[in-house]
Amino acid sequence: MAMTMHIDIVSAEEEIYSGTCEMIFAPLETGEVGVLPRHAPLLARMRPGEVRVRKGNDEQFFVVSGGLLEVQPHVVTVLADTAIRAKDLDEAQALDAKKRAEEALLSKESDMDYARAQAELMEAVAQLRTIEKLRKRTR
Repeated sequence: MAMTMHIDIVSAEEEIYSGTCEMIFAPLETGEVGVLPRHAPLLARMRPGEVRVRKGNDEQFFVVSGGLLEVQPHVVTVLADTAIRAKDLDEAQALDAKKRAEEALLSKESDMDYARAQAELMEAVAQLRTIEKLRKRTR
């Protein structure tokens, strides 16, 4: 039997996932990290992207908009600004958010500031990439 660790994925609004797994992949600001049981302690900032939780042959996908990753030898906590289960993503909504953010970045008169528009664009792109990956896996 493979070694496991506990993972909690929480957003500001709710707990998204809690359970055991064999490996976790998370998007850090410095690049993607893979975490196995007994990983060295780590506290790092995440960028918008996909968190993958693997247990056996099963892999679950979550999209986060950023936040913190805390790793202890047998417990991992993802403290996300926002987090969504990949199966709950809405492609039309993500495409609309991407379009609005791109327009805000190009518009000089936009009420939205540049950093916020850039963050929203990164989150929408992360959602669309995850949707595309899920499509490929189900084919």
